[in-house]
Amino acid sequence: MNWRQLTIQYVKDLLRAKTPVEMVEKELTEAQLAKLQAETSVEYSQAIVDYNKQRIMRLSKRIQELGGNNVRIIESKTTN
Repeated sequence: MNWRQLTIQYVKDLLRAKTPVEMVEKELTEAQLAKLQAETSVEYSQAIVDYNKQRIMRLSKRIQELGGNNVRIIESKTTN
């Protein structure tokens, strides 16, 4: 096939009605991508939570070392 025939075939493929299997495969691919993006967001958010937990512990310890007694640590309802 030459370039012209390939281009014509490509355009025909774009314009033809998709089969149900092709539509489901496309939707499955989109769902898998959305899941990966959500997992990335969860990992990032968990890293921020862990960072702030460590920061709170470090700062609380520092206050105790410096003689402060009025340290109030607020724990969230969620556990991780």
